[in-house]
This record gives sequence, structure tokens and C-alpha cells, in this order.
Amino acid sequence: MRSPIFTVCRGLPLLMLTLATSVAQAETAWCHTTYGGQTKTIAVEPGGDPYRAPTLKIGTFFRFRVVIETEREEMASVKTYVYADREGAPAILQQATYPWPVIEGQGQRHGFTGLQRIYEAALGSEFEYWCSVTDSGKGES
Repeated sequence: MRSPIFTVCRGLPLLMLTLATSVAQAETAWCHTTYGGQTKTIAVEPGGDPYRAPTLKIGTFFRFRVVIETEREEMASVKTYVYADREGAPAILQQATYPWPVIEGQGQRHGFTGLQRIYEAALGSEFEYWCSVTDSGKGES
């Protein structure tokens, strides 16, 4: 008969692997963008310099950027930015801040951001996005 200590220790590596996997997955945000009937999913990981985070061109008018700041624990956050891609310099249309790490309820529709819609009246454009810490595949519109 095996001792209870052996049984507990035997399961410890699996438990540690499971915890490590959960932490690793929680450090990625998945943002689902929809524009012109086309949906894209992008993975965003915490970065070093938030001012160097890339922007994603959406159609001919919008730009989208997501920054996960974790350098200082008291300021840890996820920030989303939507810009109008104008000549000279982009103009910010929307900015939102969410606490990091994100806590989501299981099966929460449209992740931690909720479904966001940004309109551009002159061109009649609409850009939608939502972000989650769970990679749920295709976006829900």
C-alpha cells in the first residue's frame, strides 16, 4: 500500500503544471475586432514600453491599440485605444482602462470590455471590438 504522502507528492507536478498554464494563459488578452464584415483575433501580451505598443490598421479610417502594463503593480492595467487615422497625426476616438489582472466570469459574453462600437459618421464606418482573457475563438457580434 502506498503512503498518503507519496500519493499527494505524485500529483504535485501535475498541479504545478496546471497552475503554471493558468498563469501563462491569464497573461494574454485576446481582442476580437470586426470591421466591414471581417473579424480578426489578436493576442496581446504584457509589454515593456506602452508607448511603443503597435497599432493595428482597421480599414482606411481606424487604428486600434491594446496595451497591458504590468511594470508597476499599483498601475497594472489593460488600456484600449481607437484612433481616427488622419493625415498628420491620429486623433483618439476612444480610450478605456481596465484593471489587470482581469477577472472574468466563466462564459461572460464579450469578455472584460463588453462589446464596444465606434462610429465614423462622415464615412458611415463602424468598428467593433471586445477583449477577453479566454481564447474563445471567433468573436460574437
